[in-house]
Amino acid sequence: MKIAILSRNKQLYSTQRLVEAAESRGHEVHVIDALRCYMNITSHNPEIHYKGDILTGFDAVIPRIGASITFYGTAVLRQFEMMGVYPLNESVAITRSRDKLRSLQLLSKHGVGLPVTSFAHSPDDIDDLLNIVGGAPAVIKVLEGTQGIGVVLAETKQAAQSVIQAFMGLKEHILVQEFIKEAGGSDIRCFVVGGKVVAAMKRQGQEGEFRSNLHRGGKASLIRISPEERATALRAARILGLNVCGVDILRSNHGPVVMEVNSSPGLEGIETASQKDIASMIIEFIEKNAKPNRTKTKGKG
Repeated sequence: MKIAILSRNKQLYSTQRLVEAAESRGHEVHVIDALRCYMNITSHNPEIHYKGDILTGFDAVIPRIGASITFYGTAVLRQFEMMGVYPLNESVAITRSRDKLRSLQLLSKHGVGLPVTSFAHSPDDIDDLLNIVGGAPAVIKVLEGTQGIGVVLAETKQAAQSVIQAFMGLKEHILVQEFIKEAGGSDIRCFVVGGKVVAAMKRQGQEGEFRSNLHRGGKASLIRISPEERATALRAARILGLNVCGVDILRSNHGPVVMEVNSSPGLEGIETASQKDIASMIIEFIEKNAKPNRTKTKGKG
């Protein structure tokens, strides 16, 4: 097969591993910077141009689209879909998962465990926002944040009010969530490939740090997940329509709660912790499923 990987950096661990896994299985791989693509949007012959050439003959595309380029990256992915190329994750599913509010609403609709979450537009609603989640301490998140950036733990009501007012003053949309103290600054990343949890790791934040992201200095270790946690991760992936994703779960007193579903999860932490070849599992999934015009959303926007 001829496979495109949408990635802005060939040197990233995840990109390198996917290239290695695909080439070792005899596939032709091209790493393409989505921001260097431009599109010919026409009724009968949609095209993608890249560095002066027209991209043709691809069987599958693996989107590794960073949060900062979601809009343009998914537009390029959607163009591949319109050309009949099989996407590992569809553009509509990536867009759905990147919108934290929308994804939480969808998961809530289907009964998936979540932290109590509030959302409002006006600073006049701060007291009620906090009351909904049980008061302070509370976690305040910017909707467009990633890798733990734009996430604040407010220990007191006064602190929460100050943080919320500051974010709103910057015209940021925010979520306010209950603080799951019993999680102890750790979460569980369940890595889903093709409807199966292929690996799981515990991410533990540094001492005094409630965020467990590896980019924030968190440590990863292998963990055995419960049947309920496995089922929760699979339901979250299915509801958002993602073939490959990282589902981040907290262990709360009322069962597993989903914090986020990552449509472009990194491979380094999970492969190191689990000692599994996750990249090859992803390529195997593509081999079994990549057929022309398999995109559910082809032509539907």
